[in-house]
Amino acid sequence: MANKTEKVPKQMQSTFDAITALTDKFCKENLNEEYAQLSRQLTAALCRKRPSPLTKGRTAGWACGIVYALGFANFLFDKSQEPYMSAADLCYGFGISQSTGSAKSRVVRDVLDMHQLDPNWCLPSRMDRNPLIWMLMINGLIVDVRGMPREVQEIAYRKGLIPYIPDDRKG
Repeated sequence: MANKTEKVPKQMQSTFDAITALTDKFCKENLNEEYAQLSRQLTAALCRKRPSPLTKGRTAGWACGIVYALGFANFLFDKSQEPYMSAADLCYGFGISQSTGSAKSRVVRDVLDMHQLDPNWCLPSRMDRNPLIWMLMINGLIVDVRGMPREVQEIAYRKGLIPYIPDDRKG
């Protein structure tokens, strides 16, 4: 699992602040706090890249691309999901064209090797339903660690392979 933090190099702090001001506002008005938090963490991850792609281009374009990339990873554009928003509406909300939003999203996803159901960028509320988080190779076999003995789950957790021990979340 990725180490998610909002720490950024000093020279990138103003860029981080400008982008997250836009993503926080957009997520608060249109999505939820989970998207806002992941947007801040994703922005910070991009700020730490050497060289950071965020040093070139408009702030609004990057803000949109970041939320767009998270939306792609979490199926935001699928009408059967909640929250749902079309890609066109997302881009409109940032005041940029859909082609720019899509292009910036592609850069974000390429730089961080992000994909749909990406365990590193999954909304916390969707972790239980994301099979990629729980599939591990043990003794050459791919298994769902949720069905393994607790000792195996504890080892996977200590190694940072899973976000929590599943039995600890059961009510």
